[in-house]
Amino acid sequence: MATATSLPIPARRPRRLRRTDTLRRMVRETVLASEHLIYPLFITHEANTCRPIPSMPGNFHWSVDRVAAECETVAALGIPAVLLFGIPAEKDAVGAGAYDPHGVVQAAVREIKRVVPELLVITDVCLCEYTDHGHCGVVHEGAVLNDPTLRLLAETAVSHAEAGADIIAPSDMMDGRVAAIRHALDTAGFDEVPILSYAAKYASGFYGPFRDAAGSAPQFGDRRSYQMDPANRREAVKEVLLDIDEGADMVMVKPALAYLDIIREIKELTRIPVAAYNVSGEYSMLKAAAANGWIDGERVMLEILTGIRRAGADLIITYHAKEAAPLLRGDRA
Repeated sequence: MATATSLPIPARRPRRLRRTDTLRRMVRETVLASEHLIYPLFITHEANTCRPIPSMPGNFHWSVDRVAAECETVAALGIPAVLLFGIPAEKDAVGAGAYDPHGVVQAAVREIKRVVPELLVITDVCLCEYTDHGHCGVVHEGAVLNDPTLRLLAETAVSHAEAGADIIAPSDMMDGRVAAIRHALDTAGFDEVPILSYAAKYASGFYGPFRDAAGSAPQFGDRRSYQMDPANRREAVKEVLLDIDEGADMVMVKPALAYLDIIREIKELTRIPVAAYNVSGEYSMLKAAAANGWIDGERVMLEILTGIRRAGADLIITYHAKEAAPLLRGDRA
């Protein structure tokens, strides 16, 4: 019988490089920093408002007159960008509030750029938050119409650019919307405004808290006829390549956690920046587990964000951004 002293000595010892914190940092393969984060914000039509969102602890509905102060805090944390979603006073069948030059997002963009000009402002371009039926496009006899929606999306994108948006992010998943928006922006003189396309956006159950926050749940049916089937991988490649051909400057995978393989595939496929959206359901599940004491919330948050980066995301849109940023720079005060 072999004794401990007679066992072969390992020729390779990977643990040598894990022995101290300094060693671990020196050989770390994936770097996560506040510069990689984008913070989503919900803009309401109401005045003087900072209202907690119950299904998304730590997130709020912000009024135009108060959001700039929040953005000053975001910028001070080293977070380079925010992503804006609008909640209008009224909704209608064609989402007119989305492309109203005086709409909530347009007003918020102007105010943020006035107060915090160095912060990049990304605007979500979609109709779902503005339509009374909750779908992302024009509806006729129960069907979401692709081509009539493109004109409205393009009009929305131009109105955002006119307000001062730095990046336009279409999330609707209509075919051809990147080309339509690129043409409209260029024609209007905004040829230098980039497009971050929600290129591979899946019909996911992880969007529940967002739809609660934005009031954008469909009033009939679902979005499976235009958002992607969660079972499909090759289709994501097709969607990304189409959007790049149409003029997308950056592409996004949404959600993130259940789609890390898609993030990796897209990263290896393309040479343009890849973003991943760490969506509301992913955020709220972690918050609920942490609140019950089942997990170490901060540790798991950073592990998740690091995993998304390791999969290949250059940028991460996450509701964790404000709490993650101080930890990433070692400021736990």
